[in-house]
This record gives sequence, C-alpha cells and structure tokens, in this order.
Amino acid sequence: MSTKDWAEKDYYKILGVSKDAKPEEIKKAFRKIARDNHPDSHPGDKAAEARFKEASEANDVLSNAKKRKEYDQARSLFGSAGGFRFPRGGAQANVNVEDILRTASNGDGFGDLFGNLFGATGGRRTASRSPRRGADVEGETTISFNDAVAGTTVTMDTVSQAPCQACRGTGARAGTVPRVCSTCQGSGMHASSAGGVFEMTEPCPDCHGRGMVVEDPCQVCHGSGRAKSAKSMQIRIPAGVEDGQRIRIKGKGSPGENGGKAGDLYVKVSVRPHKIFGRDGHNLTVTVPVTFPEATLGADVEVPTLAGTTVRLRIPAGTPNGRTFRVRGRGVPRSDGSKGDLLATVEIAVPDNLDSNSRRAVEKLRDAIGQPIPRPWEVK
Repeated sequence: MSTKDWAEKDYYKILGVSKDAKPEEIKKAFRKIARDNHPDSHPGDKAAEARFKEASEANDVLSNAKKRKEYDQARSLFGSAGGFRFPRGGAQANVNVEDILRTASNGDGFGDLFGNLFGATGGRRTASRSPRRGADVEGETTISFNDAVAGTTVTMDTVSQAPCQACRGTGARAGTVPRVCSTCQGSGMHASSAGGVFEMTEPCPDCHGRGMVVEDPCQVCHGSGRAKSAKSMQIRIPAGVEDGQRIRIKGKGSPGENGGKAGDLYVKVSVRPHKIFGRDGHNLTVTVPVTFPEATLGADVEVPTLAGTTVRLRIPAGTPNGRTFRVRGRGVPRSDGSKGDLLATVEIAVPDNLDSNSRRAVEKLRDAIGQPIPRPWEVK
C-alpha cells in the first residue's frame, strides 16, 4: 500500500459514520458490519472477509482516542489535498518527512503514527495476532402472557460457531499439526512497501491473518478450525417483557478466537395473547361488561386480576359506555419494583333479543325518562 493509497483511505466512510461520530456510534456501526460479514458466518466468501477486515482496521483506529486523533491529523495533512505537496524547486530532495510531520502535529509527532495504526514503525516492529471477539447469536422464544408479566426461565437450544472438536480448533486433520506461516513468521500480519515513504502492515495473504498454514485440512471443518456447536442453556426472561422485545444475554454467543471474548446472545421474545387482559405499557387493560340498569343506577361489580383474584369496582350512577376506571398497583412490574395499574373499561351490554313484555317495559322506561335525542345533528 503506497502512502497515497493510505492517505485516501477513509475509515469514517468504511464504517458509514460521520467524522464527528461518537464512540458509541462507531462501535454500533462496526458491530453491524462484523455481524453481517464475519468469516465464521460466511465461510469461503472472500468479499465478506475483505469487508470484515477493512471494517476491523477502521474500528481499531477510530475506537482508540489517541489513534483517531493522529489519523485525523494525518488526513488533514495528506488526505484532503490528494497527497502531501513538497515545495517546488531543487530543495525538494532535502526535505525531511519526519520533521515535517512532527512540526505539523504541533509537537505531538507522527513518528509512531503508522506503528500505532498498523503494528510497525519503519519495519522495526513485528505485529502479533490480536484476540477476535466471537459472533453474536440470534434466538427466539414464545412465552405466555402471565410469564411475560411475572418473568420466567426458559430453556433454549442455540447453534453457534465454536472451535472444531475434531481438530480442537487447529484446522488440521487429526494426527497432524499446522505449520507456522513462513511469510509472516506466525504473526498473521505482512509488512509491505509499494515505494512509499512508510511501511505498512496488513493481514498476511498466505495464512489470511491466522499465522498458521494448514496443509492437511480437517475433514469436519475443512481447515477453518471452526464448526457448528449446539448447546442448551437456561435463559432468564425478566418481568415485564413485551411482545417482540429483544433481550441481550452477554457472553452467551459464539466463543472468541485467540483469547477473544465470546459474542452475545440476542433473544427475541414473542408473547401469546391473553383471552381477558391486554397491555398498555406497564398497565394491564380489561373490558368490564355491565348492564344498562347497572350503568344507569350504579353498582358494585367484581373485576378479575391477572393474579386470579378479583377486586370490587364501584360503578357510579350514570356511567357512560367506554368510561375507564383505574385500579392502582395491579399492573405490570417495573424495573424499580413498583407496578403499573389495571385499567378497567366499562362496556354496556345491550340485550340482543326481547320478548313482548320486556319490549313494552323498555318503551315505558323511555317514555318515563323523556331523555332528549343525544345526536345534535338530528335535533330539530
């Protein structure tokens, strides 16, 4: 990679973030790219592997405050102008690039810039393989309405990438061992210089960054050292979880490589509907049918709760259809230990068939009440 090539490499564009992006935005962008292009999830896909390595390189720089500052300073010196411009004339040959960089950085110095970014300074330092975090794993579970409100523990079977059991993660057939890559001497990184001022390091093209070369591949994992692993685990679903919510279980994803941390498990929860109750955030909802006389004259009615008991609700005289009453503390638990409320909505039940006597009684009641027509557009 030449100096010009490096100067024109836009790590912000690679991750799809702005130049003033916060560390959380950078981390989120990299994790998405890594999840979509991880080599373990796309074996043999060179394009995905290249995209993953490119994003890893960008994240390594932008997620480190010191490296990011040095990179931004170097970009301002080289990138926007399409390469550093030496003074015109015969003095060009006597310019000391190191002095220029040190002066331009206001004393901070760029002497270790490329060593910090790529693991080497002037070819005097050898890069070593860094730990690689395991991939995240997605899972789904379906629970009852009651379990969603109270919380529950479920058993989940997950499939993820883990070190191959047949070769113990070496990628080599049983009875054989990989050899140290002669190109990178086991570091996983390869130094290159395309005539530029600076020497760059990049993943070794022969071992693809692993540091080892497998000559007799394992028949199970085909030399990758990784294989699908199925395991069963107990997952705690917290109280108050909602339908469609994703729960993150830290460290329960695919194991990492080279001592890297395991990925996370994301569980999408589906909640079966209840035949009586509904939800509105941390409040439970219930429809309470009442008769016309109860709504008109007032009454005390029993309202069910999710716990299986009932509470007495006083319906005032003249209660209209659709009025909602609040029963405090009978809803869904919150994270602070408190509970939401039970919202009981009155629904006046109208008889769908009347005999002649009942019909005459209703007509007499209508005439006795003498209630005006409540629809203003029909009033003459």
